[in-house]
Amino acid sequence: MRVLLCALFFFMSQTVFSQSNISWNMAMSVASSSSGNNHPRIATDANGNPLVLWWHASRAMFSRWNGTTFTAPVLINPASMTVAGAGWMGPDIAAHGDTVYVVFKQSPEGSDSSHIFCARSFDGGQTFNTPVRVDNIADSISRFPTVTTDDSGNPIIGFMKFNSSFLESRWVVARSSDFGNTFSIDTKASGWSSPTSVICDCCPGALVSTANTVAMLYRDNNSDIRDIWAGMSYDGGNSFVSGMDIDQSSWVINACPATGPDGIVIGDTLYSTYMSAASGNSLVYWSATSLSAMNGSQGLELTGNFAGLTQQNYPRIASDGTALAVVWKQRVNGTDQCMLRFSPEATSFNASTPDTIDQADVTNADVAMVNGNIYIVWQDDMSGTVQFRSGSYSGTTNVQETNLIESFSVYPNPAENTVQFHFVTQHESLDIRILDLSGKEMLKREFVGNENPEMDTRDLASGMYLVQMRSEKFESTKKLGIVK
Repeated sequence: MRVLLCALFFFMSQTVFSQSNISWNMAMSVASSSSGNNHPRIATDANGNPLVLWWHASRAMFSRWNGTTFTAPVLINPASMTVAGAGWMGPDIAAHGDTVYVVFKQSPEGSDSSHIFCARSFDGGQTFNTPVRVDNIADSISRFPTVTTDDSGNPIIGFMKFNSSFLESRWVVARSSDFGNTFSIDTKASGWSSPTSVICDCCPGALVSTANTVAMLYRDNNSDIRDIWAGMSYDGGNSFVSGMDIDQSSWVINACPATGPDGIVIGDTLYSTYMSAASGNSLVYWSATSLSAMNGSQGLELTGNFAGLTQQNYPRIASDGTALAVVWKQRVNGTDQCMLRFSPEATSFNASTPDTIDQADVTNADVAMVNGNIYIVWQDDMSGTVQFRSGSYSGTTNVQETNLIESFSVYPNPAENTVQFHFVTQHESLDIRILDLSGKEMLKREFVGNENPEMDTRDLASGMYLVQMRSEKFESTKKLGIVK
C-alpha cells in the first residue's frame, strides 16, 4: 500500500501546479538509510542551494546540494563526542550567505560536563572548523540549542539552562561578534509571564533576528499553563528587557508536550507557529504580532479540526520576501502526512489551501524559501531516510529590492588572508577601499579592466570592516568580517 500511495502521489506531483500554485518536483532521499533521518533541518547558501542537517545515532550529519545532487553526508561533531538528539529535538543550523553555523548539545544531556558547541563554515558547508564551546557555565546543565544570525552574519545562539539539580529552567542567549570564534556570557531571555514562572523544560525553542531586534520564542510553564512566549531584545541579543504572550490559549497540561514554536519576521511583523491542545485536539496554530506595538496576538488555527484528524504537531515556518509557508506533520484516518500551507503574501496566508507533501510514516519536517523556490525536508520512517522535495512559485514581492547595477558580492565573508569581489555588471575601473568601523582607511586598491579583483587581507586584524567600492557606474558599501 505504501508503494502504491507514493507512486500515485509522485505521479500527481508532476502536474504543473499544486493547489497553492507551487510547481513541485519529485521527492528524493538526501542520503541512504544507513546515515539516519532524525530531526532534519534545512538552510540555504549564498546561491540558494539547500543545506541539510540531521541527527543519527549520537551524530550530527550534514549534506549540501552541489547543483545536481546531495553530497555524501559528513560528520559535524568530533568522532570522540556524542550528540543529543531524537525525532523531536536535535542539532540546529543557520546560514548567512556562505557562512554556515551548526549547533548541537553534547550528550549525555543531564550532565554538567556535557556542553553546547557551534561548528562554522565559511565556504557554504564544504568544510567546517573544530566546534567551539558556547555555554560558559560551570555548575549548570544546558540543552536544546537553536541558532540564528545577525545582519552581519554573526551567530546568536539560544539554549535552555538549569541548575545542577535540573531545576530553575530558563532560556538564555549567547552571541558572538567574531563569527563564532568566541561567545559572550549568556543572558536570560525567558520568565515574562510571572516572577515565579519557569519554562517548559522539554520543549525546544527558536530564535528570530532582524536588525537589532531579537526574539527568543519558547513554551512557558506558568503553573502548568503552556503558552508560547517571546522574550524580546532590542540591542542584538545582549539583553532581554520584555516579553509578550503570542499564544493566549491558556493550555493547561501537567505533562510535557515536547514541542515548541518557530518564527520569522517580515517587516514589522513577527509570524510564529506552534502546536496547542487547548481546544482538546492537538492543532497547529499561527500568529502575527506587531513588533513595534508589542501586543501579542491571539493564535489562529491553521486548519482547525476536521473529520479524521487526530493530531497535528511539529510546525516550522519560512519566508521569502512577503511569501510565507508553514510545514507540519498531521495524522488523518491513521495515516501520517507532511503538509504545507503557502501564500505569496503573508497577509492572505490564512486563506490559502494546504498541499500534501508526503503520506505515511512522517515524523517531522522543516522548510526553507529563497528566490522563488521552496525546499522541504522530512523524517520518513518507512524508508529510514531524510526526504527532500523542491518547488517553485511566482508572485513574491521582495522586502529588499536588488539594484543590479550595484550588485556585487564579497567572498569569502568572513575572510582570512584573501578576499575576492564578484560583480553582476561589467566595469572599466574600480576603486576599492577597506575601512575600519571608525572610517579609518586600512587598505586601498585600484583595478583597471573588466575583472573580478582580489585583495590581500593578511595584515588586517580580526574584526568587522567596511568595503567601499566606486566605479564609473556605481558607488556602494558592504560589511566584511576578518577572522584569523
